[in-house]
Amino acid sequence: MSESQKVADRSDAAPPAANSVDRFFRISERGSTFGREIRGGFATFFTMAYILVLNPIILGSAKDKFGHQLDAVQLTTATALVAAVMTIIMGVGGNLPLALAAGLGLNAVVAFQIAPLMSWDDAMGLIVLEGLLICVLVVTGLREAVMHAIPQPLKQAISVGIGLFIAFIGFVDAGFVSRIPDAANTTVPVQLGGTGTLAGWPMLVFCLGVLLTIGLLARKVKGAILISIVTMTALAIVINSLADIKSWGLTTPSWPDNLVDAPDFGLIGHFDLFGAFSAPGVGVITVVLLIFTLILSDFFDTMGTVVGISAEAGLLDEEGKVPNLGRVLLIDGAAAVAGGAASASSATSYIESAAGVGEGSRTGFSNLVTGGLFALALFLTPLLTIVPLQAAAPALVAVGFLMMTQVKHIDWDRYDIAIPAFLTIAVMPFTYSITNGIGAGFLAYVVIKTVLGKAKEVHWLLWGTSALFLVYFAIDPIEQLLGAK
Repeated sequence: MSESQKVADRSDAAPPAANSVDRFFRISERGSTFGREIRGGFATFFTMAYILVLNPIILGSAKDKFGHQLDAVQLTTATALVAAVMTIIMGVGGNLPLALAAGLGLNAVVAFQIAPLMSWDDAMGLIVLEGLLICVLVVTGLREAVMHAIPQPLKQAISVGIGLFIAFIGFVDAGFVSRIPDAANTTVPVQLGGTGTLAGWPMLVFCLGVLLTIGLLARKVKGAILISIVTMTALAIVINSLADIKSWGLTTPSWPDNLVDAPDFGLIGHFDLFGAFSAPGVGVITVVLLIFTLILSDFFDTMGTVVGISAEAGLLDEEGKVPNLGRVLLIDGAAAVAGGAASASSATSYIESAAGVGEGSRTGFSNLVTGGLFALALFLTPLLTIVPLQAAAPALVAVGFLMMTQVKHIDWDRYDIAIPAFLTIAVMPFTYSITNGIGAGFLAYVVIKTVLGKAKEVHWLLWGTSALFLVYFAIDPIEQLLGAK
């Protein structure tokens, strides 16, 4: 969606506030409506509801140092609870259409890098500690200052990179793109489908979903993304009942036997804040480096997500700043604390919120819908998780296109801007990490400005942040030098 379209939409749909709820969330002021916010809340939920399946799989498949595993049912409850509570808090406190849940990538670090070194309670204690330290950075103003120090073209590049990243996520989650096994001895890292061709009914659902979504978007149909998700889920349920399908992936689109399932809160509160520092066989240096890695990943994933979502929603001010940024970042830090305290891993802002923005969300009211659905998922998980990835992923591809349109605002004739922007955009999808893309862009920006004799134009916070990213990228040799590995 172009900037002119966003402005036009906002001015055309900005009547006086209808009631106190409208005034509180500034729904009319931002050119939105209750209908758009509700549709957006549903769209965001359905594009990120996979976390209710994926987080228990990732955390539940790992063992801690003592061979203990976390219960899958309890993990599902913890994941839904944290997502519901923190998404609603973000909606009310931050007034952004930005949902939160257990962070992918961060949960893998917890499961496969941290837990094998200590107990689950100690590992979750590190997550709580990481969140508390992030909150300290917010309260001192350092986290917000770093965001304001980033040049506007780099912020736009972050948004574009995220767009490509989430489109890639959509293609991968649906199976349209897959990794070629190393045993194939090929130099091509990914391929079409699982064997170089598109095959199977689930793939047909995805392809039809993409065509339906882009067709509805092109015709500017209200509710395009949500209509596509619901329609393709219904089709998937029919196909699954008629055809012999081996696997849909994480979620099978079949009507559940039981619509209600009781939540199990057994994992809530099981963490040891400083237990990792006294864990046998784990040095203090190792613990510090683990916390550093968690903070850096959470810090910049959130930064990229907040900027990208706000930009796509047309909510950035004239200086490219995010509204209520301090509160937004504090809530995000608190979400990490909540995730660790509930044993659901670190919770963070979700880039899938872009699906809701694409559906029309512009305020935190849509978070009430998304958070409410996560709360319902505590009891109705069998019903609310029947949406297969093949039906939800087309929304990510469509939103990737919408976010990609911001690339036109970058001055590609200025190499001191264009090269860092290019690296930011390219590294995100190619490494499957928002943090890696931001780090590559920052480092390139500082280096090029220095080479051109314009080092004074670089904000001191970018110098410090780039130095941290240098440590982040070189963490393995540093650990070896310090004897932590």
